[in-house]
Amino acid sequence: MQAAAPRLQVQPLAVWEREGLRAALVKAGLPADDVADPRVLCWRFETYNDVPVGFGGLEIFGADALLRSLVTIPPLRRIGLGSAMVAALEAEAAARKCRAIYLLTASQAAFFSRLGYTRCERKKIPAAIRARAQFVSRGPADATAMVKRILYL
Repeated sequence: MQAAAPRLQVQPLAVWEREGLRAALVKAGLPADDVADPRVLCWRFETYNDVPVGFGGLEIFGADALLRSLVTIPPLRRIGLGSAMVAALEAEAAARKCRAIYLLTASQAAFFSRLGYTRCERKKIPAAIRARAQFVSRGPADATAMVKRILYL
């Protein structure tokens, strides 16, 4: 029997908290140059015991979203929190009437595949998303482009 996904509190990240997000991303080896950009919507994830577990972000481009800045605090990895965080970000994208979520990953393609994301060619990603620094700065050998179609409520 599979354990239930952890329940998380999802809090929009205050402007002053973005340096904490930047530090967590740098430590995880993820891009952090533009986390202060107001187009990047960021959230903090905590357990219901107020234990911080990670951060995640989205950028919205009409009916499309870019999932980014997803990081779980290292001692809490591999226990289902990342899946719960992605589910919360997908719910945010659906609430904003997005129909597809795109992402780039250098090392977690298998993780995102388990969550329903599929590999996609970069040229099929909307131009507005491809123009973002996260896509421009990472070469094709560096990262896998992925997409998940979602239904909004």
